[in-house]
Amino acid sequence: MRRLGLAIAIAVWLVVAYRLLATTVPGGLELEAIDVDRTFGADLVAASEAYERVPLALWVGSKLALLAGLWLYARRGAVMLRESAAGPIGSGMLLGMLGFALMWAIQQPFGLVLLWWDRRHGVSEVAYWEWAVGGWVELTAAFVSVCAALLIVMALARWLGDWWWLPGATAFTAIAFGFALTAPLLTESSLERPDDAKLVATYERLASAQGVADVPLRIETVSGDTSQANAYAFGVAWTRKIVLWDTLVDGRFSDGEVAVVLAHELGHQAGRHIAKALAWFALFAVPGSWFLMRLTRRRGGMGTPEAVPLALLGLACFTLATTPLQNEISRRVEADADWRALEVTRDPDSARGLFRGFSVTSLGDPSPPTWAYLMLASHPSLAERVAMVDAWEAGQR
Repeated sequence: MRRLGLAIAIAVWLVVAYRLLATTVPGGLELEAIDVDRTFGADLVAASEAYERVPLALWVGSKLALLAGLWLYARRGAVMLRESAAGPIGSGMLLGMLGFALMWAIQQPFGLVLLWWDRRHGVSEVAYWEWAVGGWVELTAAFVSVCAALLIVMALARWLGDWWWLPGATAFTAIAFGFALTAPLLTESSLERPDDAKLVATYERLASAQGVADVPLRIETVSGDTSQANAYAFGVAWTRKIVLWDTLVDGRFSDGEVAVVLAHELGHQAGRHIAKALAWFALFAVPGSWFLMRLTRRRGGMGTPEAVPLALLGLACFTLATTPLQNEISRRVEADADWRALEVTRDPDSARGLFRGFSVTSLGDPSPPTWAYLMLASHPSLAERVAMVDAWEAGQR
């Protein structure tokens, strides 16, 4: 009976995943390899490859350091609160807070070196003191989420025993939904309404064409911190927004290229990609919760504080192991937004110019190493994105 239940659960998981993978990109679309040096310029490609070596090395080093630190914490961390009078759940939350602080501390040296490297290459203009005191909103939100998750999981585990993982996965998803819903509200004060009438008119036309005319556009001022250009869609339900960095509208990109960005981000909202991302989160939360339940049995289960350091290590390992799959899913979503943008703008030349411009402003490698592509690339490579433009244009003839 247990095997039958497991088989049914796996089948349901696969069916839901298959439905979530559907995109507007034509099935069987083949992308022809492009000449990267000719498309982006040999000097730019060489410069981006040289620049990327350090961030890639820092990423590897940070992950190894994080896993080593959490392994030591899993072995020795519980001893720190053996005499705690905070009770099982209170002690577990304290261990979780200490583990969160440990993870933050381990990452800081790598972040500092990356900032130095970015400043050296003109990618970032953030001052060291600004970096040291910045990001507290995101850090606080992550801290609160970890505490809430631990409180819920430990309470469920003490009540339901090994079966906590089923409602626990639901609780994790609810926390993620709450974050997605409130994030636009928390950042509203730092965003501005666009005052460029031509930009607003273009946005309204593209939004209407994609059926998301009710999603507002905002501008985020980042030009004092970075030369990179970016945009993003976030929020769900009534908090949905599209945000452009002011570096996209400072004259380095043409009106057509900015329109492609707008259409891409509107494609995320039209395709309900944020809602689908939450559905994917739920799908990964189920096996992830089950894995943590099985792993922490040796420490008495998630209802005991001694299991918390081991759970943090297990979560880091699970996240790292599933990263290639999650990135592949993300790349499909981004390709869908690219295709939607091409369909509505019908401007392949601007799309190519945009992707070349991204490589210039961020020193992004148009064709990164395979391992980096699998582990780090949440978007198709810039070379792949240009190849998609070529394929779309070929299909219009």
